Amino acid sequence: MPRTASGLRGVPAGGVVPQLRRGSDRPRGGRRARAGAAGVRGVGSSAGAAAASLALLLAGCTAGAPSSEPAPDRRVEPALVAQREAAGIPDCPETPASATAVEGGLPDLLLGCLGSGRQVNLAALRGKPMIINFWAQWCAPCRLEAPHLKEFAARAGDDVLVLGVDFADPDPALALEFASEAGWTYPHLTDPLKQTAGPVRFQGIPITLYVDAEGVIAYRAIGGIASTEQMVKDADTFLGVRL
Repeated sequence: MPRTASGLRGVPAGGVVPQLRRGSDRPRGGRRARAGAAGVRGVGSSAGAAAASLALLLAGCTAGAPSSEPAPDRRVEPALVAQREAAGIPDCPETPASATAVEGGLPDLLLGCLGSGRQVNLAALRGKPMIINFWAQWCAPCRLEAPHLKEFAARAGDDVLVLGVDFADPDPALALEFASEAGWTYPHLTDPLKQTAGPVRFQGIPITLYVDAEGVIAYRAIGGIASTEQMVKDADTFLGVRL
């Protein structure tokens, strides 16, 4: 079970969390091809090679292109849908199945919606400033910060998209029960397999991301949120949203 983060430390986006460069990411030295090593080629051979190279180039440009198709729904127990709706928690936003991640932003990763069959691509969440809070029903600091998230979401209204991520939580029914008791009326994603920890770069919860309208992570609040007023101040400082 992941560690819970204690205290509140502000981490501006960028360079506080070191990244190890994998072998495939390291620049490699290469040998220069020797001109004329294969002798003089005929015109027909050169034309064929050029055509083949063009075909490969075009294929490379289109093969990994993001899809505009909506992310497919997944199967979810009807009882969980009913539980979410009874708690007044809305469905998650609809996104394409894939999206190109921006530098310093959220990863191209599909997560399911808590109590819904919808799936959401994190990299496609753009167009409005966001606050994304990672939590779990077993996490004691998450329970302590819950009232501040409720108050901030009510105060922010439509100016900021507040989104929860139920992280490493084995029981979605208990997670929905906690969200209902907390009075949260904003959507929540679910990440039972901890897929976000690596690409988002965090080790413990709670952690709260302040993401600008372009999808770039502008600030990370590590640990439990101390007050609603602190969230309001951080939204002004890092997202340019005055509430």
